[in-house]
Amino acid sequence: MTEPLPQSQPPQQPPFPPRPAAPMFNLPSVIVTLSAILIGIHVLRQFISRDADFELILQFAFWPLRYADVPLAAELPHGGADVWSFVTYAFLHGGWEHLIFNLAWMVAFGSAIAQRFDSFSFVVFFVACAVGGALLHLALHPGQDIPVIGASAAVSGLTAGALMFVFQRGGPLAGGRRTDPAAYLVRAMSVRELLSNAQVRLFFLLWMGINLVFGLWSGPIFGSSIAWEAHVGGFVTGLIAFPLMDPVRRRRA
Repeated sequence: MTEPLPQSQPPQQPPFPPRPAAPMFNLPSVIVTLSAILIGIHVLRQFISRDADFELILQFAFWPLRYADVPLAAELPHGGADVWSFVTYAFLHGGWEHLIFNLAWMVAFGSAIAQRFDSFSFVVFFVACAVGGALLHLALHPGQDIPVIGASAAVSGLTAGALMFVFQRGGPLAGGRRTDPAAYLVRAMSVRELLSNAQVRLFFLLWMGINLVFGLWSGPIFGSSIAWEAHVGGFVTGLIAFPLMDPVRRRRA
């Protein structure tokens, strides 16, 4: 008797598809682009003459003196510089240490904002915090003839915005969910919830301590003084602007 030939069996599929390897660096594109711009500007300044670099500082750094009604203010460029310097100062840095510190802080907390906002909204938020930092510095130092440079005020605003949701229940820092995209879309905390959150209070004390240290000893560290008032202005602006721009809040509303 002829036995039937055994039918060929389809190859067994693994119960779960192989998980792709996670990239070592998975930063939002807006963070990568903004970091590249900041680095590129600083590299460019290393190759231009000292006179050209000084002209760059005159045009694009934030000078409180520019807005004072004193004869010395006429020595500074005016016109467009009266407006754009509220933003452009954030793209200049006093040295590599200053730049790297701001980049590290922006990657750590700006990335959380970039996971929640679209790229355009992120840039608007960054600019608003830079402007808020410059305004507070101007209010506290009218007529000062020392320029303010650096992205610290804008980065402080990004930090403030991130604090409103990263420690929230289900957020990226509340339960080890940093790789879960949904963790960046949790409801933001109100100001009252923010103040009652122990993790936020601890972080805020740390942030204030860092600003105090840099405010007192920034000269030996960075070679120039740190405008901590601009940091505070950027931070407060971030707390105010984030609820107004939060896309999660708008979608639910």
